[in-house]
Formats: sequence, structure tokens, C-alpha cells
Amino acid sequence: MPDIEGEWRSRLLGTNPALRAGRNLFRRLPAPPRCDLCAAPFAGPIGRALRPFGKAPWPKNPRYCVGCCAVLLKHRGGAEVPLSMLFADVRGSTPLGERIGPRAVHDVMDRFYNAGIDELFRYGAIVDRFMGDQVVGYFTPGFAGHRHARQAILAGLGILRATGHDRHEPWIPVGVGVNTGVAFVGAVGKDEDIAELTALGEDVNVAARLASVAAAGELVVSEAAFDASALEAVSERRTVELRGVSAPVAVRVLRVNALAAAPA
Repeated sequence: MPDIEGEWRSRLLGTNPALRAGRNLFRRLPAPPRCDLCAAPFAGPIGRALRPFGKAPWPKNPRYCVGCCAVLLKHRGGAEVPLSMLFADVRGSTPLGERIGPRAVHDVMDRFYNAGIDELFRYGAIVDRFMGDQVVGYFTPGFAGHRHARQAILAGLGILRATGHDRHEPWIPVGVGVNTGVAFVGAVGKDEDIAELTALGEDVNVAARLASVAAAGELVVSEAAFDASALEAVSERRTVELRGVSAPVAVRVLRVNALAAAPA
């Protein structure tokens, strides 16, 4: 009986020996771009030749190949791992729809999803899903590196920048929440073809609630995530009450220019 939980954990944490062995081989082959985990090339004749063997870009994040990640969806199960979580919400989507109409809402939301997913991919997240007016990404050590809190915060600032919050008027109002903690990351769904990867646990719920209290242009980060990131950033300290969370939560609030305004 295979150790499914162990397989999940080793891939999510970046400790899988098969991935390490494959990387030693593939990094000698041309040409970039490559899978960030096993270094298999995606481009050129060798990249095309490897695609039938699972070395095509993974739809959940094309920085990684299907072969490195397919096991995460092939087997029901998962593992409890440390990670950082990002939720980005459109503020006022209902009045926006009333103002511009359903077709225009579709177009602007499609633009938001594309902008959000680009930033999540850039910083190594696994994209969970599009849910209404929200994008969600999970940053595990095996995918985003051990500085996953830093990557999540940089992705959040990138989403605010990509949606125009570095200008006087953003083209869509977005608030972002980031938390760092522990969650059970696993596959849900009927079978491999329609399975989805998601994360469950109290720390995930906190990340979602942080996004819900973020005003347009704000990145609300738990103190745990901010401390773990070791970023030099201008931030505002707050204590917030979150629905479903018994105790107040200490947070840092960052805006799009938080890094540029930080003292050198």
C-alpha cells in the first residue's frame, strides 16, 4: 500500500527524493523555461519530446510540470503542512454589476482573474480556484520555497499593482488577505479528471476573513505572516475582529507602495 500522505507531504514540502534526482538530470538539458521543481525543459525539441511523459506545464501553475504534480490529484488524500494563504476579493462587486451590466462585469472579472493568476504564478502559488469575485492561492515550501510568507505578500502587492491601485483610480477595487499557518492540503472531487486541490483548516479561514475586512487597495496580513516574511515594508498595525474567530487578530495593513516607501 503506497504511503499517499507521505507522498503528498514530500511534494508539498519539497523533500521528495525522486524530484531531486530528476532535477540533477533535467537541469543539464536545454532549454528554459523549465519546471521549477524537477527542471524539465518546456521549450525546444527536448521539451516537446518530454511532454507525452508528463513534462508539460501543469494547469494549476505552469511553472511546474504535470509529472511533478499529477500525483497530488491522482490519489485522494493529502497532508498537513505549513504554508501561506492568499485571498483576493473584489470590493463592491454587486453594485459594480448594477452599474455596468452583466457583459461588462464578465469582461472586467475575466481581466481580474487573469491579473490575479499571473501574480500568483509569478510567486510560486498553487491556484486553488476562482470563486465568485475572488482568487485564491496557496504557497507551500515545495512550490514557493521556505520563504513562502514573503512570496505571498509580494504576490498580494503585485495583485494590487496589477489592478491599478498604484494609480489614482484602480480599474477594479480589490482587497487582499494573507495568513501563514498550517492546513490540510489535499485533493477533493469525484475522480482524477475533475479533482481539485484545496486547503482546509482554521488558518485558511483566517486568511479568507482577512481579505473580507480589507478595504480596496489594502493588503491585510496577519502578524504571523508579516514576521515570517522578514520584509522591510511600511505598514499600519491594527487589531481586527473576524467573523467566526473567537479572539481579535493582530494584523499589518500594507498598500501598493509599501516596499518602495520603506526606509533603505
